[in-house]
Amino acid sequence: MNRRAAGVVAGFGAYGIWGLFPLFFDALRPAGPWEILAHRILWTLVVCGGLLLVMRDWAWIAPLRRQPRLVAGVTAAALLIATNWVVYVAAVTSGHTSDAALGYFLNPIATVGLGVVVLGERLRPLQWAAVGVGLVAAVYLAVAGGSFPTVSVTLAGSFALYGLVKNKVGAHLPALHGLTLETAVLAPAAAVVLVIVGVTPAGLAFAAHGAGHTWLLVSSGVVTAVPLLLFATAARRIPLVTVGLIQFITPILQLLCAVLLLGEHLPPQRWIGFGIVWVALLVLTADSLLAARARRTGGSRTLTAK
Repeated sequence: MNRRAAGVVAGFGAYGIWGLFPLFFDALRPAGPWEILAHRILWTLVVCGGLLLVMRDWAWIAPLRRQPRLVAGVTAAALLIATNWVVYVAAVTSGHTSDAALGYFLNPIATVGLGVVVLGERLRPLQWAAVGVGLVAAVYLAVAGGSFPTVSVTLAGSFALYGLVKNKVGAHLPALHGLTLETAVLAPAAAVVLVIVGVTPAGLAFAAHGAGHTWLLVSSGVVTAVPLLLFATAARRIPLVTVGLIQFITPILQLLCAVLLLGEHLPPQRWIGFGIVWVALLVLTADSLLAARARRTGGSRTLTAK
């Protein structure tokens, strides 16, 4: 298998696993979102630590003391991804997986919008059109549904901001190093969360619902780490446009899981809202393909001129 084909397979693997997350997190009930978040953080740190030990890859840790900017950036990224995780799990375990799927459909639009607001980037006409249609979708869903789509917007915004922070501060960190640092930053808070949940009347679900449920919670570390490492492999081997197209597998699978397997009912106005978002995504995808084609054409002309 050549480098590009391996990247495509890794990309499909990553986004396919993320797309099936609703089934995994639904199976973790009756554990609540905060307990699931804490286990996810702690067991992911265990998995990352184990991999580093096996590879004897720890020389990069000591120099971090001389890189406060990097540590601050990783801390910000960790807080953003923790927010994303707990909101996502809360949505799935409360029967609102379709809201989560909508959030990940909105994510590419939110990412483009952040480029304008935060980075001062200039958008192409089709990108402006996509952002505009995305805003129309959010307004429509708020009016038709009677409430602002808080879960969807929070998921889209937190993941877009996470990507921005990772790009600006931690882009030079390998995926395993970055995930190790992020979970290490969050681990003390995760331990406190488990203690707090443990002293509540409901108590911890861990070890209280059979060995199978316990092992599912433990496996959350592997389930978290594997797609992130696959994604890192894909991002290094295939063009960004290809990654952008593959990413739509995740919300499509999440939506299918919600409707076909988890029994969620979507009223007509929600389907209309999804339709508006899909129009925005089609426009954004067309822009990405046209831009990629223009770059290839420009490169070919340059080589010919030489």
